[in-house]
Amino acid sequence: MTRTDPQDVETPINIYEEQEEGRQSPLDRKERDGFLPIQTNWFDRIFISVIIWVALSLFWLRFMEPAGLPLTISNVVAVLLGVYIVWKG
Repeated sequence: MTRTDPQDVETPINIYEEQEEGRQSPLDRKERDGFLPIQTNWFDRIFISVIIWVALSLFWLRFMEPAGLPLTISNVVAVLLGVYIVWKG
């Protein structure tokens, strides 16, 4: 029986039911809990990884490179940390 059947005239229609289904985006469904203290999706974790990469690079340029350690080590550490955050975060 569909909503347009004359026998179903007395049954009220919930117009908010379709709106609630339409509000859920595919990104919302993929959110999960990880070791990060907030609920994140994959884009949030990539953004956090990039911010950590920039901060680590600035720290490395200021304190570690004058001591003789090249920036390549910082980049490798940032990539490994970023992969871990995206995978498990």
